[in-house]
Amino acid sequence: MRSMTVAVKLAALLMITPVVFAAGVKADPAKGKLIVDQVCAACHGADGNSVVAANPKLAGQHPEYLVKQLTEFKAQKRKNPVMLGMATPLSEADINNVAAYYSQQVPKAKGASNKELVEAGKKIYRGGVASKNVPACMACHGPAGAGIPSVYPRLAGQHAAYTSAQLSTFRTGERANNQVMIDVAAKLSDQEIKAVSQYIQALQ
Repeated sequence: MRSMTVAVKLAALLMITPVVFAAGVKADPAKGKLIVDQVCAACHGADGNSVVAANPKLAGQHPEYLVKQLTEFKAQKRKNPVMLGMATPLSEADINNVAAYYSQQVPKAKGASNKELVEAGKKIYRGGVASKNVPACMACHGPAGAGIPSVYPRLAGQHAAYTSAQLSTFRTGERANNQVMIDVAAKLSDQEIKAVSQYIQALQ
């Protein structure tokens, strides 16, 4: 019951600041593909299914989330030297077009790479960690990791190495563009981060 209360409060906090497309900008996936082929594909794949675990999969991601991240890379609210260089030349329309294109691509399942960790991660993802007052991940990202458009990102099938790295940088405060995730990650151990990351990768 306590974990459920925390989850409800967490959801309420995030719901008051939803992410939306920039007003008056109409997204064009075809134009987005042109940018993807020239700028993004080398790291994230032409269809958003990156093959390098350090680079996130973007296929099927909610466009609002992609717009938010690209905008914050450009503004250096989310710091990453490589992505700063990629995002800086993009206009508002470019960002919306890229987001629209990647959101329409079909994510490919990767599956689990460590079945023992998957079971431990499942408990955290679906039930949280009551002793640490950590809410269930599915409270915001859904039981299957599909997320909620304009509010919570899709997680299903994401590379475990990438998810683990992001949770770790949230925990240290190095990634500082989501205070809720900073607070949640601060309570997780290295092993818990590895476990939940493996479970997320196994989701389809």
